[in-house]
Amino acid sequence: MAIPTENTDQFDRRVSRSKLASLIRKYTLPIRNTVRGGLKTTQVHALNLTAATASGAVTPAKHHNQPTISSILSTPNDVVSASATEIPLSHGLPTADLLEPPIDPHLRPVDIVEALAELYRRREHCLNESLICLEKYSILRGLGDSKLLRRCLQAAREHSVDVHAKVVLSAWLRYERRENELVGISSSHCIGRVLECPKASLACGFDPNSVFDYCKCHNGQSEAGKTEIPTRDVGLISESDSDVCFSIGGEEIHCMREKIASLSHPLKSMLYGDFIESKRDRIDFSEVGMSAEGLKAVEVYSRIRRLDYFSPSIVLELLCFANRFCCEEMKSTCDEYLSSIVSSVEEALVLIDYGLEETANLMVASCLQIFLRELPGSLHNPKIREILCGSGARERLAAAGHCSFLLYYFLSQVAMEESLTSNITVMLLERLKDCAKEKWQKELAFHQLGCVLLEKKEYKKAQHCFEAAAELGHIYSEAGVARTKYKQGQRFSAYKMINSLISEHKPVGWMYQELALYNVGKKKKISDLNATTELDPTLSFPYKYRAVSMLEENQIGEAILEISKVIRFKVSSDCLELRAWFFIALEDFEAALRDFRALLTLDPDYVMVHGKTRGDILVQLLKHHVHEWGLGESWMQLYDRWSSVDDLGSLAVTHQMLANDPQNSLLLFRQSLLLLRLNCQKAAMRCLRLARNYATSDYERLIYEGWILYDTGYREAAVSKADLSISIQRSFEAFFLKAYALADATLDAESSSHVIQLLVEALRCPSDVLRKGQALNNLGSIYVDCGKLDLAKDCYVNALDIKHTRAHQGLARVYYLQNQRGAAYDEMTKLIEKARSNTSAYEKRSEYCDRDMANEDLCMATKLDPLRTYPYRYRAAVLMDDQRENEAVKELTKAIPFKPDLQMLHLRAAFHESMGDGASALRDCEAALCLDPNHKDTLDLYSRTHGQAPNMHT
Repeated sequence: MAIPTENTDQFDRRVSRSKLASLIRKYTLPIRNTVRGGLKTTQVHALNLTAATASGAVTPAKHHNQPTISSILSTPNDVVSASATEIPLSHGLPTADLLEPPIDPHLRPVDIVEALAELYRRREHCLNESLICLEKYSILRGLGDSKLLRRCLQAAREHSVDVHAKVVLSAWLRYERRENELVGISSSHCIGRVLECPKASLACGFDPNSVFDYCKCHNGQSEAGKTEIPTRDVGLISESDSDVCFSIGGEEIHCMREKIASLSHPLKSMLYGDFIESKRDRIDFSEVGMSAEGLKAVEVYSRIRRLDYFSPSIVLELLCFANRFCCEEMKSTCDEYLSSIVSSVEEALVLIDYGLEETANLMVASCLQIFLRELPGSLHNPKIREILCGSGARERLAAAGHCSFLLYYFLSQVAMEESLTSNITVMLLERLKDCAKEKWQKELAFHQLGCVLLEKKEYKKAQHCFEAAAELGHIYSEAGVARTKYKQGQRFSAYKMINSLISEHKPVGWMYQELALYNVGKKKKISDLNATTELDPTLSFPYKYRAVSMLEENQIGEAILEISKVIRFKVSSDCLELRAWFFIALEDFEAALRDFRALLTLDPDYVMVHGKTRGDILVQLLKHHVHEWGLGESWMQLYDRWSSVDDLGSLAVTHQMLANDPQNSLLLFRQSLLLLRLNCQKAAMRCLRLARNYATSDYERLIYEGWILYDTGYREAAVSKADLSISIQRSFEAFFLKAYALADATLDAESSSHVIQLLVEALRCPSDVLRKGQALNNLGSIYVDCGKLDLAKDCYVNALDIKHTRAHQGLARVYYLQNQRGAAYDEMTKLIEKARSNTSAYEKRSEYCDRDMANEDLCMATKLDPLRTYPYRYRAAVLMDDQRENEAVKELTKAIPFKPDLQMLHLRAAFHESMGDGASALRDCEAALCLDPNHKDTLDLYSRTHGQAPNMHT
């Protein structure tokens, strides 16, 4: 009997004849949760080959008895070599009972809608809106929506009042773009916007209306307010013009008593008050701790109130003098001047000690900003670690106004991404806990520290941290408590804890997932995991467990189908690796190699076998057993896969091509486009940065910089980069970038015409058919919006002629607008048949058929990708039209817990309002407005609902 894959291909060989599978079934080993230099990633790893002892315990067998991948692949069917090479064969396939989901190191409210609504209510009365935005960031972090999280950070920066918060949040936004990885970009580099400008961050005050404007760096403006000082005013005054003289050692400095006295009240009292110095013309300052040059600078400053003519070392002396004699204006001027000259880590390390000693807040902020803008590299500098985490560091930073929960939140997140189990991560989380004041801050600090200690196998300490977070009210931390008990051999206690949670609260997916871990018997576990998927289909652990269970029943084809369900809408390294091993078990080495190559584009440093073997070693072993393409054939393979919307297959081809030409910026750019399609933004941005770094010309480098800016929310800056690129050389990609960025806005007739002109110019420039097809498709879309259907149709037909398969969707839209609904439906059917990734095609086809057929298509779309929200909204609207109100609300409620989408919350609020449930309508409006405070339709509904129930929350 043939075994189907996820594509229902038929395998022409029986599983029992697979020499690899027959051996692997003997040596199935576990998947472990490991850390690869960052937040926990559930990678597929192996234990050593095991043998059961008489008592039933499992003991490791010796490595040399294990068959290996390379030995199996290189021997005939009837011979299996037992000699050892680097990789044990058995490490790839796990056993279900040893699978374990991670405890997410994020806040995870049981009712996320209520959490967001409550946050919005507090926002209306909170004096520190920036802190509210940060709390929202922490609540939404577990959803993994990078754009939404970035908007939270931008809003926090927008509402920041003090310099410290501006510095930290500006650096955080820069870190999210990983600008430190761009070759030739210094830590003081500015993208031209106030939001991330290092100089603007050091300016006091609050102006939310200007935070998204261009900064002074954009126009190359120098510091304002400087005026020329006559040369005669800069030099020291003569003895005849002075009326007091200060001596240091044997040197005298003549000064004007009135000017020196004006520097501070203490100096005025000394020179004009009842002190003995007020009667003297010569005052000995030898014990003050200043050099003669420093005191001369004091005299000059007393007259001109400027520091431009002094070296930094002299200004540091002035700062010390200002502190000693309470010269506030002089201190502020010195602080501002010294903060403006910090431009490197080396300078910051020197100056920050002076700043901390003299409590020069702005200078400390400037030094801290350099450290933060150099993350994650700064964490590897022992001197910086000492400043941030050393003995007394917290107190010293606090004295200078630079110790905060915000600072250590940022630092600890960076450290956790670098290494979950490093000492610096623990130290920073301890500081985070110490700085936590608000309830949510304490919950987060204790929970994250518990996750780190759990990973370090310090179970007792981890348990205490999770218990502290749970006592504060973070229910999800009880999963951590249960896990630590389980690790300490208290399975039944863990089971009772989670079972109680399910009884006491409205169940959510992770509760049943945890229950399955502690339940006994595979049937009960799978039942719990099925309930998990029903409540939250985005959790990947249930798919992995079910797939491995199928493998153990020798149902490898079904196992592949199961794990492919989650890969279709949520690509992850661990799931790709698991599926690759399933393919190896079936001797489908091409499919296995495809998944391994795709995996390595997501995570080039991915490691296996207890974190000791790089993924690229497996690629090297496997590629000798498949046909290797030459350069020309590789481009043809990429063209075919791109045309069939096979994004993972396309990734694998680009990976192979880059292995032979690793600095090919064009291929890296293609890779980034594919990764964005797969919603892997972090990996996509890494490819874009590499493309930019390897660009061989300025015009090409500017294009990639433009895409980096566009993908991180700076649309206008991206257009500027495109213009610069075009001014150097006209190219397809520069025109395409500008057109794409301009089209990402509401277009009037004039702007639409401009975008059309840009795309036409792009098509006149040399490019490959992959990109020309995309440009034709985009041009067709603009023509449709302008009502030029014939021109649009020509674009789509031309795109299809060069196998741009997605153009079927645009052509269907043209047919629909021409009242050819049947032709539109047929066109979408062609797309569904051709495209491997066809979820959106089912969704779009539903617009061109009757209600029953539309429902079938949308159910298929939900099955393929449960994160798509339109199908839920459509089905709910249909139910509402049929006056099945409760069912309509229930349909939306299925998805909102794992996808709290603005449109779904707004729609459910409207349903609640129509049903007379004002309280529920108000709650959903508040949650939606927490996501987008400016959403007009929700604001109108909220105002109307609030007016009907003015005392709802009093």
